[in-house]
Amino acid sequence: MGCVSRRLRTSAAGVALVAALAGCGQAAPEHGGQADPDLGVGHVHGLGVDLADGSLYVAGHHGLFKVTSPTTIARVADRDQDHMGFTIAGPKTFLASGHPSAEDVSPERPPHLGLIKSTDAGVTWKVISADGSADFHSIQPAGDSLYAFDSQTSKVWRSFDGGATWTQGTEEKVIDLGAGAEQPSRIYATTPDGLKVSEDGGVNFTDVAKAPLLSHVDVLPGEVLVGAGADRKIHTSQNGGKSWSAVGELPGQAAAFTAVNRQRLLAAMEDGTVLDSKDGGKTFTTAFAPPG
Repeated sequence: MGCVSRRLRTSAAGVALVAALAGCGQAAPEHGGQADPDLGVGHVHGLGVDLADGSLYVAGHHGLFKVTSPTTIARVADRDQDHMGFTIAGPKTFLASGHPSAEDVSPERPPHLGLIKSTDAGVTWKVISADGSADFHSIQPAGDSLYAFDSQTSKVWRSFDGGATWTQGTEEKVIDLGAGAEQPSRIYATTPDGLKVSEDGGVNFTDVAKAPLLSHVDVLPGEVLVGAGADRKIHTSQNGGKSWSAVGELPGQAAAFTAVNRQRLLAAMEDGTVLDSKDGGKTFTTAFAPPG
């Protein structure tokens, strides 16, 4: 997922959307601080299913977690780095960004992870690029392209080599990005002002007419778009955003949202509850609920 500043000028609905997502802007760990291992997930920034074994992962303010039951969750590798951006790019292959663990922060470098990658399901990570400078709040693979929204430059970045090098596109008030392998130069962006689309890899964006106000959007094969709305509804388009229908409703504003495929949708609520749909968003069950 992506985040936006509370200072943005938006429509009334956009203001409400930004306020609902304000928790994604939590500060990075202070220098020399020691994180409490029992703080739980914190604000959820990303969700995904590892196709290697079907495990559900939750990326949050206090680390990466693997759901082990509807009432239990395990922090991966006992690491509490803040995952502001997170996506599962392949079996056991994760991409992330955000802020390092409190014990790893030093005065010599800004507290930004840049783009990091794991090939062992989050147990270990290596820096790919932009260490110390970029804080990607949305990371989106699309065929031979990789997109990311950097909160530090407020620009959409595009890479053709897995994130090793980047070109920077236009400045936008992005919350979330969505793109697919079928048309890798087409990328959608949810913003407080509405859904936008770029046909040139993030260089220029135009409004998607008649689209609902969405906090999150994903692109699936066949020009299918699936998004979580500011109205709490799950919205789908079968034609690249030309027309939309609402198929179901969440109990609250989504803090994170992922469409694994047309039928499997994941959503996290502001309290850390993770919901799972296996019927395209018509109904949801609780995959994990935090204690208390």
